[in-house]
Amino acid sequence: MGLCLLPPGSPSQRVQFILRTKEDERHVPHHLFSELDEICVKEGQDAEWKETARWLKFEEDVEDGGERWSKPYVGTLSLHSLSELRSCISSGTVLLDICANSIEEIAERAAERCGLCFWGNCLKIACRAQAELHFMKKIPTGAEASNVLVGELDFLHQPIVAFVRLSPAVLLSGMTEVPIPTRFLFVLLGPEGKAHQYHEIGRSMATIMTDEVFRDVAYEAKNGADLVAGIDEFLDQVTVLPPGEWDPSIRIEPPKKVPSQEKRKMPGALDDSASHSTLEKHSGPELQRTGRLFGGLTLDVKRKAPWFWSDFRDGLSLQCLASFLFLYCACMSPVITFGGLLGEATNGHISAMESLLGASMAGVVYSLFAGQPLTILGSTGPVLVFEKILYKFCKEYTLSYLSLRACIGLWTAFLCIVLVATDASCLVCYVTRFTEEAFASLICIIFIYEALEKLSHLRDTYPVHMHSKLDFLTSY
Repeated sequence: MGLCLLPPGSPSQRVQFILRTKEDERHVPHHLFSELDEICVKEGQDAEWKETARWLKFEEDVEDGGERWSKPYVGTLSLHSLSELRSCISSGTVLLDICANSIEEIAERAAERCGLCFWGNCLKIACRAQAELHFMKKIPTGAEASNVLVGELDFLHQPIVAFVRLSPAVLLSGMTEVPIPTRFLFVLLGPEGKAHQYHEIGRSMATIMTDEVFRDVAYEAKNGADLVAGIDEFLDQVTVLPPGEWDPSIRIEPPKKVPSQEKRKMPGALDDSASHSTLEKHSGPELQRTGRLFGGLTLDVKRKAPWFWSDFRDGLSLQCLASFLFLYCACMSPVITFGGLLGEATNGHISAMESLLGASMAGVVYSLFAGQPLTILGSTGPVLVFEKILYKFCKEYTLSYLSLRACIGLWTAFLCIVLVATDASCLVCYVTRFTEEAFASLICIIFIYEALEKLSHLRDTYPVHMHSKLDFLTSY
């Protein structure tokens, strides 16, 4: 008996069902560049479209009257605008896999479905300035455009909505600020008095098009219901912030690493309760065992090699002068301080001069080959405690301190080579905050003990006169 494969009920299951369909060449997802254009009306001039925002991964807004772009930030959307967008898609016109070579052809096809004859005039795009070559470098190769057009017109009595997917993507002259082919168009035109509402719906559409899961749904959708399911799945993942506990004018900085969305596409993905019960992976690919001798070191070199020379070239700038001075003071201060303490603890065998020379040589070699030139190197509290214990040990057993110290350094270097060869750095992911705090507590206890021990020795050096006479107090 054959089984009829029907789309499941929940939005996430329906999206997974849509994405499981076999892809053809026309529906292969690409990176999307989204652009928001709004109708701008000036006195004595005809209405024209003007770009107000753009999205590559994060939102950028036009500032200072169109003179410059804002820094990228995470776009925050209102739940009302998302629900309005869902209503627009479910009740508006959805045209999928339209073959058109110009904006005029797209307007004609949309006018046939909507029964309106003014689409061609409404979608005429004013010629743009020369494309931003600097921004063009940020767009991935093979990316396509998603144009969102919203605005208000005085002769309309009810909103008009259309979602268009072109097949194939077409380079529409003057449509986008960068010369890339357009794949999607979303048009929202309505009566006057609701410009802000149209703007927020347009932002919601442009933002949701940059979502990896909805983007794939938009490429694979067979009808408007699939697009609505994609919006519902997006709403399931949305986190709502209370209005009285957060300022919407605050822009959220983009994260350093965007989390993967693959689990939203996979059938049987963990729900919230199950995902909290699983162990979270704290390590990246740098802290994973390769199973090969010096495998981790080899991968580190391959990851660092493309950026090795650029790190030095980028550092040759006046903007880095403050960092140079800060690192110089940050490295010199502990070396000189602990060098003086080492000289006192080792009776001058290792003092400030030796510490300064050793830190300088190790710092230069480490910065050149470790791939982390901003790491602060030098003596620390644990080193001072170790040197004091070692010197006492050599003094008690009449051993040569410097010879034993050289042997310890060679043995430490050998152990480091063994750890690197066996990818032992993968164990760092198991080091918790408790381990660090326990080690720091041990060092604090040792320093407190040393201070109390010195106080006890002061009694022997400067004994307290228990039977002193007050008349002869100044003669002691």
